[in-house]
Amino acid sequence: MKIIECPRDAMQGLEKFIPTEQKIQYLNQLLKVGFDTIDFGSFVSPKAIPQLRDTAIVLEHLQWRESRSRLLAIIANTRGAEEACKHEGITYLGFPMSISETFQQRNTNKSIAEALNTVAEIQNLCAASGKTLVTYISMGFGNPYGDPYDTSIAEQFVDILITLGCSIISLADTIGVSNPDNIRTLFSTLSARYPAIELGVHLHSTPVTATEKIVAAYQAGCKRFDGAIRGYGGCPMAEDELVGNVATENILFCLEQHGINTGVDTKAFAEALKLADEIFPKH
Repeated sequence: MKIIECPRDAMQGLEKFIPTEQKIQYLNQLLKVGFDTIDFGSFVSPKAIPQLRDTAIVLEHLQWRESRSRLLAIIANTRGAEEACKHEGITYLGFPMSISETFQQRNTNKSIAEALNTVAEIQNLCAASGKTLVTYISMGFGNPYGDPYDTSIAEQFVDILITLGCSIISLADTIGVSNPDNIRTLFSTLSARYPAIELGVHLHSTPVTATEKIVAAYQAGCKRFDGAIRGYGGCPMAEDELVGNVATENILFCLEQHGINTGVDTKAFAEALKLADEIFPKH
């Protein structure tokens, strides 16, 4: 079971800038917890996401060599991928590939066809630099724009990405519209069809519905969960009102209730919770 902590997602929509020193302190604490991966920052235009304009500086001060966790950076184009590939501490590059044409334009200023070409280019960069691409299927459970969607379309996109060589694919519920039925349908179908592919879920949800979504994904065979402490965050490119991430503590509790050892250091996690409570409510 892989738990991916997403402080980048928690921070990116905040208007008040979190000082670089606070980001470094928080991320270094997260590196002590034992997560498989930490989605820590992004190499995108500072005009689009000003909160993360200091990602390269933050990375210089992260104690990733002493941690078992690996670092993931989000990129939106080939130029960002080239920048991310220069950094030894980054293992994964995350690219948001949307099922929704409207959201692909809003999020990366590309059409879906152009974004697929970008995936191929980033795959080549990753292969040349020893990085691994994580592809997120944004709006993977529906969209608010009226763009075509059903589970068969999501399955088709997974087929295409696998053809392009993607080995880690995370279905993202960008606006919190997933439900236990469509989660089970997608994961049951895809995990049976592609047993060698690492399939994950990046859920956004209200606290009321989060648990049933986590349980549905787990029961359908998901072994990779994205979360953010306290459920902070959301996608500022999606809708005017952010729907928060699923809280990491809820994911850990649900999995432990099902007898899964997540490998998380509870003391280090408790310290991370304290830091989150100090940092996020002020920004």
